[in-house]
Amino acid sequence: MSVAATSFALFAASQVGTPGPANMALLATGARYGFRAALPFVAGVALGKQLVIWPVGYGLMQLADGAPWLFDTLKWVSAAYIIWLAWRVANLRLDTDAKVQAPGFLAGLIVHPLNPKAWAMITAGFTAFTAPETPVFQATLTIAAILLAVQVVLHPLWTYGGERLARTVAGTPRERYLMWSLAALTVATVVFVLFGGATL
Repeated sequence: MSVAATSFALFAASQVGTPGPANMALLATGARYGFRAALPFVAGVALGKQLVIWPVGYGLMQLADGAPWLFDTLKWVSAAYIIWLAWRVANLRLDTDAKVQAPGFLAGLIVHPLNPKAWAMITAGFTAFTAPETPVFQATLTIAAILLAVQVVLHPLWTYGGERLARTVAGTPRERYLMWSLAALTVATVVFVLFGGATL
């Protein structure tokens, strides 16, 4: 097969399942609003990665070779957005009776396009798990389908984990520390992706 599908699926599971900006956003959303209220956001996050996969598959990487400043700019815009999300998380409280509406599908849709970890993961899929002679559509469809399948399983688990975690700390002094910890982990994952060797 032109795409090492099994190997890529294992790689994708290891990446999607581990902490990153998107998973921290899912965890915090589940904690703040509950699993059911967060489902539109979860769907947006899962489908948003497709907005990265298809342009990369159809030549965005070639464009990046000719204009690397585009990807450098994307890195910093992405980092700023995720850190802004972290600031919001840090200042949220887990009062489920609050009338603030949970972030919806469109809010989730832009998480991965502005997530440096997602770009690094997708780039690796095309460069490390795809044979050079593979037709573009076949390679892109395979990578897109595998990532979506992994996300459909793992993203809800992060969100549900946030809800369960919130039930133990909501309304207690530990609540503030939880939200600040989630925010700090979000920022830490961005810093690791940007400076820890992973590149777009």
